[in-house]
Amino acid sequence: MFEATGSPWRVPYNGRFRVAKAATEPPGDAPGKSECRKRLKGCIKELDDLQRMLYAEDSHSLLLVFQAMDAAGKDSTIRAVMSGVNPAGCQVSNFKAPSAEELDHDFLWRTARRLPERGRIGIFNRSYYEEVLVVRVHPEYLAAQRLPSVPGDLENLWKARYASIREHEEHLARNGTVILKFWLNVSPGEQRRRFLSRIDEPHKNWKFSSNDVAERSHWDAYMAAYEDALAATSRPWAPWYAIPADDKPFMRLQVAEIIVENLKRLGLAYPRVGKAEKERFAEMRRLLDGGDEDPEGGAGKGGE
Repeated sequence: MFEATGSPWRVPYNGRFRVAKAATEPPGDAPGKSECRKRLKGCIKELDDLQRMLYAEDSHSLLLVFQAMDAAGKDSTIRAVMSGVNPAGCQVSNFKAPSAEELDHDFLWRTARRLPERGRIGIFNRSYYEEVLVVRVHPEYLAAQRLPSVPGDLENLWKARYASIREHEEHLARNGTVILKFWLNVSPGEQRRRFLSRIDEPHKNWKFSSNDVAERSHWDAYMAAYEDALAATSRPWAPWYAIPADDKPFMRLQVAEIIVENLKRLGLAYPRVGKAEKERFAEMRRLLDGGDEDPEGGAGKGGE
């Protein structure tokens, strides 16, 4: 079963992750913005090549999970990192408030329907982790889920959901899904600056919601929820990475490098053609070399 590569941003597997120790800014020796953008271009080229081999080999899939506070940069990071990947081999799923149909199923159902097939990359912009993050901060949302029973101590419910998530992800990993999970860790000060930018700059007004400001009052509760969720579910086959998100070029580069390094770990390669198939290729070449006319006798059009 796949196990992830090391990274300074990887959340430890021992349950001792602490949000207070997680960086929101790049380290002092980090490359500058222009260097980050330059290196990102190289990563995008590598990712494009690796995605083609992933598709051709057709034995693994890649699931990327993004979680963050509002304005941390999930959408722009997904767009920047995946900009060079063939869209035919990639799918992005955004999970917002669940529908009535989704509420009639268990909390993993709606995301399980969007899992990537072998050979493809699937991206979850928010995910089943919302059920131990926003629902934990707002337990009143549980009423709409009509659960058969809710423990008096909700900590037992969250622990049960952590266990379900761990089992779900281990099952996926055993069956060839590489799971990489990114928490984009933005500071409250930087989030405030980005919200103000959305208010002040007309072309960003559409991004702003008054509810985003209201959720800021629950910042400490969200940080407690993230701390517990990441500590409980970071595993070698489904690691979390706590990426500093106050500097977007640096954040995007870190995400891209982690994806590339983990795909390289799979040892991907284009399938080799056997002797019998090569002999058949030779036969097909003889037929193709026999003339340049189309099947109806007209001149060939030189199509691709």
